[in-house]
Amino acid sequence: MQEMSTVRLGIIGIGNMGSAHVENILGGKCPEIAVTAAADRRESRRRWAAERMPDAKIFTEGEELIASGTCDAVLIAVPHYQHPSLAVSAFDHGLHVMCEKPAGVYTLQVREMIAAADRHPELTFGMMFNQRTNCVYRKLKEMIDGGELGQLKRMSWLVTDWYRTQFYYDSGAWRATWAGEGGGVLLNQCPHQLDLLQWLCGLPVKVQARCYEGRWHDIEVEDDVSALLEFENGATGVFVTTTGDAPGTNRLEISGTKGKIVCEDDRLNFWRNKTDERTWCTECKEGFRKPDCEQIAVETDGQNIQHPAVMNAFAAHILRGEPLVADGREGIRGLMLSNAMHLSSWLGKEVTLPIDEELFYRLLKEKCQNSRHKEERDVTISTEGSY
Repeated sequence: MQEMSTVRLGIIGIGNMGSAHVENILGGKCPEIAVTAAADRRESRRRWAAERMPDAKIFTEGEELIASGTCDAVLIAVPHYQHPSLAVSAFDHGLHVMCEKPAGVYTLQVREMIAAADRHPELTFGMMFNQRTNCVYRKLKEMIDGGELGQLKRMSWLVTDWYRTQFYYDSGAWRATWAGEGGGVLLNQCPHQLDLLQWLCGLPVKVQARCYEGRWHDIEVEDDVSALLEFENGATGVFVTTTGDAPGTNRLEISGTKGKIVCEDDRLNFWRNKTDERTWCTECKEGFRKPDCEQIAVETDGQNIQHPAVMNAFAAHILRGEPLVADGREGIRGLMLSNAMHLSSWLGKEVTLPIDEELFYRLLKEKCQNSRHKEERDVTISTEGSY
């Protein structure tokens, strides 16, 4: 822990998310953080950063910022392939790291980032899993870990409210290409849900998925996914997502032997069995009767601070050793699940976790070799209200 009262932060990437972080910090939502440096390859974003933060040092390349000595920590908010390499460089320069999701594009790459973090245990490594701050997911985690659902039997998540237009996909040359982004809805929008899925239920051990590429948009990566999951205890799951449905749905249902919980519209409803279903099944002397249950509207603390909460915990960990929202090493878990869905779809069969990481990388490289070229456009889109 360092003897300082404020964390000097350098933000690498002042695009959609990077600029949102700047505004949060300038708006006073992160009182223990000061932005002292920023980097972006686009001249328009460097001008914007200089105007908004006249006292900050502005750089073209993230590596220049990392080597400049202008900050104690970096926030990496650039295209996905660059996350691990920039993080490794930052650690090797003695800087704390907060990485935007996803941790990277493929797990082999992320393992290098984790190894660098492990070489520098004195440095803080955080991952921007802001949905873990949402009160409904925090409460759900508490209930599952506390045994209120009993043994996990089934989960299903229909998350089709990540709607995106063609304009969104056309806004950057790197977007929605294998070579530039490394994937579509699984790698851009759904790292949040994939992280929450493994955080709440654990990683599945088997995955079978269909990833439809360019089904609803003129893109080469997946924008529609359906996956079947199997967990270590035999529980099953269904995960469905797309960026092509409007208005879309976000509904998570988790069933256990003691009842089920439905999370939808920022509310939790719990149907609690008065008798564990496994006990009821063997002891009940009627053929059709279900165990009695009660429906409970679960109360939460109502707090959903999102990105500022992650950044405030990051600063508090650096300054005082307080807990992170998500350790950066955990980022590989949701990515493993994303990679598994891609690999299953590419192979046309079920895969087991951990996946064959070398095979995944070889197939991804083949995708990249045939990736289309897109002209760069100088577009920045506000992310407010999109998560």
